[in-house]
Amino acid sequence: MQGIHFYHTAAEAKKALGLPSSSADEAVEKRYPVLTNSYYLGLIDPAAGENDPIYRQSLPDEAELQDECASCDPLAEEIQSPVPRVVRRYADRIVLLTTGKCAMRCRFCFRKRAWTTGSELKDITPEEIDTAAEWLRKTPEIREVLVTGGDPLFLPFHLLKRILDAVASVPTVEIIRLGTRLPVVLPMAVTQEKIDLLASYDCLWLALHFNHPREVTPEAAALCRTFASRGIPMINQSVLLKGVNDDAAVLEELFRKLIKCKVKPHYLFHVDPVRGVRHFATGIEKGLDILRAFRPRLSSLAVPTFALDLPEGGGKVALQPDYRKGDSFPDIADGHMIRYYGACDEWNPHEAGEK
Repeated sequence: MQGIHFYHTAAEAKKALGLPSSSADEAVEKRYPVLTNSYYLGLIDPAAGENDPIYRQSLPDEAELQDECASCDPLAEEIQSPVPRVVRRYADRIVLLTTGKCAMRCRFCFRKRAWTTGSELKDITPEEIDTAAEWLRKTPEIREVLVTGGDPLFLPFHLLKRILDAVASVPTVEIIRLGTRLPVVLPMAVTQEKIDLLASYDCLWLALHFNHPREVTPEAAALCRTFASRGIPMINQSVLLKGVNDDAAVLEELFRKLIKCKVKPHYLFHVDPVRGVRHFATGIEKGLDILRAFRPRLSSLAVPTFALDLPEGGGKVALQPDYRKGDSFPDIADGHMIRYYGACDEWNPHEAGEK
């Protein structure tokens, strides 16, 4: 990563951008630290300042301190943990929390508690890896493991390999999904050694996290194509973020860029009700409006599932616009209503508009 600089304060990052520092930034980062890097910072348009979508994802906003009511763990991960580092919400799959480290601190992170000052999640220990693997062997109904954090792809090679080897050694685990934002925020940190490692597991999928089309740089796109050429399947989950990507045209551009790189848009999440994050919330109807805009414009290959993750560990809920009015639905071209006849309905070609 020659030539990459990490910024640990907003003042330092803003100086690099030619922007003035702020006392409000200092107040925010006392609770929610700043970490970004020169690659990701270089995607910011300084002329747009704090309204830039890349800026909003990476540098502090005083709105982060205005919410003192929301939970730091609204998804109840901590109470759904049967053994250390394991979160079990579903019958057939678990989350394995490996680290609190990332190449940058995303301001919308739903695990902000894992890197808040004073409560940082440390790297998983060998003993914790062994405990998790042993629990998996005793729980054969678990078929899929999401290895996440923090960013497991940012871990040292030897630790990443030990984690993946331990999970892959469990006979009943069929799929390993590795959640990472590293190809988005610092693609040059993904070494050839790590690519070779990921490609060595037939059961492994990568879950990426692109939120904005500007993040699909030539470097990021080239890395995704390398993953694809090595037989590593990729899905993407985006978060709908106010002032970042809450626009159908912006997300259409993002999703078209992703499928060109063989990355399947998988989820578009409404932002979780996490303390220090809720200022990014758009409201559910905004996401449904965006799906409506996609209907005549994007193939299913490029359209993700719009979903929210329920508080109290209630799990994901997929949402779709309701197009139906009685037994009719709008045409994709001009919106005129077309009646749909079910298999048992009497077919009347005159009502159906046939000649």
